[in-house]
Amino acid sequence: MNALKHHKYRNAVAVLAGILFTSFVVLQVNSPTVENPPVTSEFHGPEEVTRILKRSCYDCHSNESNLRWYDKVAPFSYKVAADVEEARKRFNFSEWDSIPKADQEGKLWYIVNMIDAGRMPLPEYTATHPSAKVTPEELTILKNYVTSISKKHYAAGDTAAIMEKPKVAHVPTSINGIRYFEDYKTWKVISSTGRPDNGTSRIIYGNDIAVKALEANKILPWPDGAVIVKVVWNSQAPDADGNVKPGNFNNIQIMVRDAKKFADTEGWGFARFSGLDLKPYGKTASFATSCINCHQLAKGTGFVFDIPTRPVGE
Repeated sequence: MNALKHHKYRNAVAVLAGILFTSFVVLQVNSPTVENPPVTSEFHGPEEVTRILKRSCYDCHSNESNLRWYDKVAPFSYKVAADVEEARKRFNFSEWDSIPKADQEGKLWYIVNMIDAGRMPLPEYTATHPSAKVTPEELTILKNYVTSISKKHYAAGDTAAIMEKPKVAHVPTSINGIRYFEDYKTWKVISSTGRPDNGTSRIIYGNDIAVKALEANKILPWPDGAVIVKVVWNSQAPDADGNVKPGNFNNIQIMVRDAKKFADTEGWGFARFSGLDLKPYGKTASFATSCINCHQLAKGTGFVFDIPTRPVGE
């Protein structure tokens, strides 16, 4: 009797082992690969800055990913491939010069602040790639570099760069059909805010429909026709008294409310126009999906960030 039970146990173990082995093999066969497209417009900076970024950031944020053998073993390879894909969407050092200078500055501030907060490189990445860790001394080098970029544009007496406004010969249009317009300049300012993580300051405008919705606290949902415009400026480095002033223009972000037209993105259409030439953001209309995914954090205010905590006009 005991022999029979032992035999059945061994058979069960063998079957389980076979299933696990087969599953492992299938995972390896179907394991995703990380391709490295051509480098089209790489980052150019001081040698010591470039060296730090290449060691700590390029495996995910460039087209020069150098994966180790253990990065290619499933199931870990699935997460690695997903992380690289997402990282390249956020910013790609192999396509760096293709984005406006002001946007570059904002992204560099974001990188420095994320490293300073211990969120980049990802802790799970440095656990297996300890050489990617950024030392306090290296962080200081990066901070000094980004600060020098900000100061370069705003030297004493150099107000031209600060006052420069977008100038375009045509009307920029987002891939989803939302067009840039200047009427927002006559609208009511509904809020202002800053993002220390990427070194930017923002002024938020609303059209009459948006303002009335705020005044009546009828934003769940916002009414169709509401339009919100966010103008983003890079922040200058703090002065001797700690004051932070707006610097050069970065981008303009537009949200248009149309519950039917933009049903797939919670009723909001998104557009962003970057740099002084107001280059539309997004290569395909699906870029709006990443926008609304972020704005899910503001679901309690109708998917709109940075609105007043009290009704406009109080």
